[in-house]
Amino acid sequence: VAVVTGAASGIGLGLSERFLEEGMKLVMADIEQSSLDREVERLKEKGGEVIGVLCDVRRPEDVQALADRTLAHFGGVHVLCNNAGVAPAGPMLDTSPADWQWIIDVNILGVAYGVTTFGPIMVEAGEGHIINTASEAGLATNAALGMYCATKHAVVGLSESLYRELEDQGVGVSCLCPNLVKTRIFESERNRDDSAEPLPSQTATIAPLREAASALGIPPAKVSGDVVEAIKANRFWILTHDTTPTVAQARFRDLEKGENPSDPYAAMNEDPELSDFFRSDS
Repeated sequence: VAVVTGAASGIGLGLSERFLEEGMKLVMADIEQSSLDREVERLKEKGGEVIGVLCDVRRPEDVQALADRTLAHFGGVHVLCNNAGVAPAGPMLDTSPADWQWIIDVNILGVAYGVTTFGPIMVEAGEGHIINTASEAGLATNAALGMYCATKHAVVGLSESLYRELEDQGVGVSCLCPNLVKTRIFESERNRDDSAEPLPSQTATIAPLREAASALGIPPAKVSGDVVEAIKANRFWILTHDTTPTVAQARFRDLEKGENPSDPYAAMNEDPELSDFFRSDS
Protein backbone atom coordinates (compact mmCIF):
# COMPACT_ATOMS: atom_id res chain seq x y z
CA VAL A 1 0.00 0.00 0.00
CA ALA A 2 1.43 3.36 -1.06
CA VAL A 3 0.25 6.81 0.08
CA VAL A 4 1.23 9.79 -2.06
CA THR A 5 0.53 13.44 -1.27
CA GLY A 6 0.33 15.94 -4.11
CA ALA A 7 -0.70 12.87 -6.10
CA ALA A 8 -2.97 14.40 -8.74
CA SER A 9 -0.24 16.03 -10.85
CA GLY A 10 3.46 16.20 -11.57
CA ILE A 11 5.86 13.96 -9.65
CA GLY A 12 3.05 12.74 -7.40
CA LEU A 13 1.04 11.48 -10.35
CA GLY A 14 4.13 9.86 -11.84
CA LEU A 15 4.75 8.08 -8.54
CA SER A 16 1.12 6.97 -8.37
CA GLU A 17 1.23 5.47 -11.84
CA ARG A 18 4.51 3.67 -11.20
CA PHE A 19 3.40 2.20 -7.87
CA LEU A 20 0.36 0.72 -9.59
CA GLU A 21 2.62 -0.74 -12.26
CA GLU A 22 4.59 -2.34 -9.43
CA GLY A 23 1.41 -4.05 -8.24
CA MET A 24 0.75 -1.85 -5.23
CA LYS A 25 -2.53 -0.56 -3.87
CA LEU A 26 -2.68 3.23 -3.85
CA VAL A 27 -3.99 6.12 -1.80
CA MET A 28 -3.82 9.40 -3.71
CA ALA A 29 -4.01 12.57 -1.60
CA ASP A 30 -4.28 16.06 -3.05
CA ILE A 31 -5.74 19.48 -2.34
CA GLU A 32 -7.24 19.83 -5.85
CA GLN A 33 -10.53 17.93 -5.73
CA SER A 34 -11.33 18.00 -9.45
CA SER A 35 -7.87 16.85 -10.51
CA LEU A 36 -7.84 14.18 -7.82
CA ASP A 37 -11.23 12.80 -8.85
CA ARG A 38 -10.22 12.75 -12.51
CA GLU A 39 -6.93 10.93 -11.96
CA VAL A 40 -8.35 8.42 -9.48
CA GLU A 41 -11.08 7.51 -11.96
CA ARG A 42 -8.60 7.25 -14.83
CA LEU A 43 -6.30 4.95 -12.90
CA LYS A 44 -9.22 2.83 -11.71
CA GLU A 45 -10.32 2.37 -15.31
CA LYS A 46 -6.83 1.03 -16.04
CA GLY A 47 -7.31 -1.61 -13.37
CA GLY A 48 -5.65 0.04 -10.40
CA GLU A 49 -6.83 -0.45 -6.84
CA VAL A 50 -6.99 3.23 -5.91
CA ILE A 51 -8.75 5.57 -3.52
CA GLY A 52 -8.53 9.36 -3.42
CA VAL A 53 -8.51 11.49 -0.27
CA LEU A 54 -8.85 15.27 -0.30
CA CYS A 55 -6.04 16.46 1.96
CA ASP A 56 -4.50 19.80 2.86
CA VAL A 57 -1.11 18.81 4.28
CA ARG A 58 -0.97 22.09 6.21
CA ARG A 59 -3.65 20.68 8.50
CA PRO A 60 -2.51 17.89 10.85
CA GLU A 61 -6.12 16.76 11.21
CA ASP A 62 -6.29 16.23 7.43
CA VAL A 63 -3.12 14.13 7.50
CA GLN A 64 -4.52 12.07 10.38
CA ALA A 65 -7.75 11.58 8.43
CA LEU A 66 -5.63 10.42 5.48
CA ALA A 67 -3.98 7.80 7.67
CA ASP A 68 -7.30 6.72 9.16
CA ARG A 69 -8.83 6.31 5.69
CA THR A 70 -5.79 4.36 4.48
CA LEU A 71 -5.91 1.92 7.39
CA ALA A 72 -9.68 1.54 7.21
CA HIS A 73 -9.62 0.75 3.49
CA PHE A 74 -6.38 -1.20 3.04
CA GLY A 75 -5.42 -2.25 6.57
CA GLY A 76 -1.86 -0.93 6.45
CA VAL A 77 0.69 1.27 4.74
CA HIS A 78 4.09 0.33 3.34
CA VAL A 79 5.26 3.37 1.36
CA LEU A 80 4.65 7.03 2.15
CA CYS A 81 5.63 9.78 -0.27
CA ASN A 82 5.52 13.21 1.37
CA ASN A 83 5.48 14.90 -2.01
CA ALA A 84 3.13 17.89 -1.86
CA GLY A 85 4.99 21.18 -2.28
CA VAL A 86 4.85 24.75 -3.52
CA ALA A 87 7.50 26.93 -5.16
CA PRO A 88 7.02 30.69 -5.11
CA ALA A 89 9.97 32.65 -6.47
CA GLY A 90 11.43 36.14 -6.29
CA PRO A 91 13.69 38.26 -4.09
CA MET A 92 13.44 37.45 -0.40
CA LEU A 93 13.36 41.14 0.44
CA ASP A 94 10.06 41.36 -1.43
CA THR A 95 8.43 38.53 0.51
CA SER A 96 5.75 38.92 3.16
CA PRO A 97 5.01 37.02 6.37
CA ALA A 98 2.08 35.43 4.55
CA ASP A 99 4.44 34.15 1.84
CA TRP A 100 6.64 32.51 4.45
CA GLN A 101 3.71 31.05 6.37
CA TRP A 102 2.33 29.45 3.22
CA ILE A 103 5.53 27.84 2.01
CA ILE A 104 6.62 26.66 5.47
CA ASP A 105 3.19 25.18 6.21
CA VAL A 106 3.22 23.16 2.98
CA ASN A 107 6.87 22.33 2.35
CA ILE A 108 8.10 21.73 5.90
CA LEU A 109 5.14 21.12 8.20
CA GLY A 110 3.32 19.08 5.55
CA VAL A 111 6.30 16.71 5.49
CA ALA A 112 6.60 16.72 9.28
CA TYR A 113 2.94 15.86 9.76
CA GLY A 114 3.26 13.00 7.29
CA VAL A 115 6.28 11.67 9.15
CA THR A 116 4.81 11.94 12.64
CA THR A 117 1.45 10.49 11.57
CA PHE A 118 2.53 7.56 9.38
CA GLY A 119 5.97 6.89 10.87
CA PRO A 120 4.69 5.31 14.10
CA ILE A 121 2.35 3.06 12.10
CA MET A 122 5.29 1.77 10.09
CA VAL A 123 7.51 1.35 13.14
CA GLU A 124 4.81 -0.65 14.90
CA ALA A 125 4.47 -2.85 11.81
CA GLY A 126 8.23 -3.22 11.60
CA GLU A 127 8.37 -2.35 7.91
CA GLY A 128 7.87 0.50 5.47
CA HIS A 129 9.63 3.24 3.55
CA ILE A 130 9.23 7.02 3.71
CA ILE A 131 10.20 9.21 0.76
CA ASN A 132 10.39 12.96 1.36
CA THR A 133 10.44 15.16 -1.72
CA ALA A 134 13.07 17.85 -1.27
CA SER A 135 14.89 19.32 -4.28
CA GLU A 136 18.33 20.07 -5.63
CA ALA A 137 17.46 23.41 -3.98
CA GLY A 138 17.83 21.53 -0.69
CA LEU A 139 21.50 20.93 -1.51
CA ALA A 140 22.41 24.24 -3.16
CA THR A 141 21.09 27.79 -3.26
CA ASN A 142 20.33 30.56 -5.73
CA ALA A 143 18.94 34.07 -5.47
CA ALA A 144 15.73 33.33 -7.37
CA LEU A 145 14.29 30.76 -4.97
CA GLY A 146 15.37 31.87 -1.50
CA MET A 147 12.25 30.77 0.39
CA TYR A 148 12.06 27.52 -1.55
CA CYS A 149 15.74 26.77 -0.89
CA ALA A 150 15.22 27.38 2.83
CA THR A 151 12.30 24.96 3.05
CA LYS A 152 13.96 22.27 0.94
CA HIS A 153 17.14 22.47 3.03
CA ALA A 154 14.85 21.83 6.00
CA VAL A 155 13.40 18.74 4.31
CA VAL A 156 16.91 17.39 3.67
CA GLY A 157 17.87 17.91 7.31
CA LEU A 158 14.63 16.40 8.56
CA SER A 159 15.10 13.39 6.30
CA GLU A 160 18.71 12.76 7.30
CA SER A 161 17.80 12.87 10.99
CA LEU A 162 14.79 10.63 10.39
CA TYR A 163 17.00 8.11 8.58
CA ARG A 164 19.24 7.89 11.64
CA GLU A 165 16.26 7.64 13.98
CA LEU A 166 14.67 4.76 12.07
CA GLU A 167 17.80 3.02 10.82
CA ASP A 168 17.43 0.05 13.17
CA GLN A 169 13.62 -0.08 13.24
CA GLY A 170 12.86 -1.66 9.87
CA VAL A 171 11.67 1.54 8.21
CA GLY A 172 13.64 3.00 5.33
CA VAL A 173 13.94 6.70 4.51
CA SER A 174 14.84 8.36 1.21
CA CYS A 175 15.26 11.99 0.23
CA LEU A 176 14.30 12.92 -3.33
CA CYS A 177 16.31 15.87 -4.69
CA PRO A 178 15.34 16.53 -8.32
CA ASN A 179 16.40 19.41 -10.52
CA LEU A 180 13.93 20.52 -13.19
CA VAL A 181 11.01 18.18 -13.77
CA LYS A 182 8.21 18.76 -16.24
CA THR A 183 5.54 19.69 -13.68
CA ARG A 184 3.42 22.68 -12.66
CA ILE A 185 5.40 23.36 -9.47
CA PHE A 186 6.04 26.95 -10.57
CA GLU A 187 2.28 27.46 -10.88
CA SER A 188 1.61 26.39 -7.31
CA GLU A 189 0.06 29.73 -6.40
CA ARG A 190 -3.10 28.31 -8.01
CA ASN A 191 -3.69 26.54 -4.69
CA ARG A 192 -2.95 29.50 -2.46
CA ASP A 193 -6.06 30.47 -0.51
CA ASP A 194 -5.18 33.84 1.04
CA SER A 195 -5.86 35.93 -2.11
CA ALA A 196 -2.32 37.33 -2.09
CA GLU A 197 -1.24 38.88 -5.39
CA PRO A 198 2.35 38.32 -6.55
CA LEU A 199 4.56 41.38 -6.86
CA PRO A 200 6.01 42.31 -10.28
CA SER A 201 9.45 41.12 -9.14
CA GLN A 202 8.00 37.73 -8.20
CA THR A 203 6.14 37.37 -11.48
CA ALA A 204 9.24 38.32 -13.47
CA THR A 205 11.33 35.76 -11.60
CA ILE A 206 8.97 32.83 -11.91
CA ALA A 207 8.14 33.24 -15.61
CA PRO A 208 11.47 31.88 -16.93
CA LEU A 209 11.36 29.07 -14.36
CA ARG A 210 8.03 27.95 -15.78
CA GLU A 211 9.53 28.01 -19.24
CA ALA A 212 12.55 26.06 -18.08
CA ALA A 213 10.45 23.35 -16.42
CA SER A 214 8.41 22.95 -19.59
CA ALA A 215 11.33 23.03 -22.01
CA LEU A 216 14.12 21.34 -20.05
CA GLY A 217 12.42 19.31 -17.32
CA ILE A 218 12.69 15.55 -17.24
CA PRO A 219 9.43 13.56 -17.28
CA PRO A 220 7.88 12.56 -13.93
CA ALA A 221 8.10 8.93 -15.07
CA LYS A 222 11.91 9.17 -14.91
CA VAL A 223 11.67 10.44 -11.32
CA SER A 224 9.24 7.71 -10.27
CA GLY A 225 11.55 5.07 -11.68
CA ASP A 226 14.42 6.47 -9.64
CA VAL A 227 12.24 6.41 -6.52
CA VAL A 228 11.22 2.77 -6.97
CA GLU A 229 14.86 1.76 -7.49
CA ALA A 230 15.86 3.62 -4.32
CA ILE A 231 13.14 1.92 -2.26
CA LYS A 232 14.21 -1.51 -3.46
CA ALA A 233 17.86 -0.74 -2.71
CA ASN A 234 17.07 1.06 0.57
CA ARG A 235 19.06 4.03 -0.76
CA PHE A 236 18.71 7.38 0.98
CA TRP A 237 19.72 9.87 -1.73
CA ILE A 238 17.57 10.01 -4.87
CA LEU A 239 19.30 12.31 -7.35
CA THR A 240 17.57 12.55 -10.71
CA HIS A 241 20.29 14.55 -12.50
CA ASP A 242 23.93 13.57 -12.91
CA THR A 243 24.97 17.18 -12.31
CA THR A 244 23.52 17.38 -8.78
CA PRO A 245 26.59 16.05 -6.88
CA THR A 246 28.80 18.68 -8.55
CA VAL A 247 26.35 21.42 -7.63
CA ALA A 248 26.00 20.19 -4.04
CA GLN A 249 29.75 19.93 -3.50
CA ALA A 250 30.29 23.66 -4.16
CA ARG A 251 29.43 24.45 -0.52
CA PHE A 252 32.00 22.02 0.81
CA ARG A 253 34.69 23.34 -1.51
CA ASP A 254 33.97 26.81 -0.14
CA LEU A 255 34.15 25.51 3.43
CA GLU A 256 37.48 23.81 2.83
CA LYS A 257 38.91 26.99 1.33
CA GLY A 258 37.37 29.28 3.94
CA GLU A 259 35.65 31.24 1.17
CA ASN A 260 32.29 32.97 0.96
CA PRO A 261 29.47 31.14 -0.88
CA SER A 262 30.26 30.75 -4.57
CA ASP A 263 27.90 30.11 -7.46
CA PRO A 264 27.18 26.37 -7.17
CA TYR A 265 26.27 26.22 -10.85
CA ALA A 266 29.50 27.71 -12.15
CA ALA A 267 31.08 24.27 -12.47
CA MET A 268 28.04 22.68 -14.10
CA ASN A 269 29.47 22.60 -17.59
CA GLU A 270 27.63 19.41 -18.48
CA ASP A 271 24.40 21.31 -19.19
CA PRO A 272 25.05 25.05 -19.37
CA GLU A 273 21.57 25.76 -20.75
CA LEU A 274 19.99 24.20 -17.67
CA SER A 275 22.41 25.89 -15.29
CA ASP A 276 21.57 29.35 -16.66
CA PHE A 277 18.17 29.18 -14.98
CA PHE A 278 19.67 28.55 -11.55
CA ARG A 279 22.76 30.71 -11.48
CA SER A 280 22.83 33.10 -8.55
CA ASP A 281 22.95 36.14 -10.80
CA SER A 282 19.97 35.17 -12.97
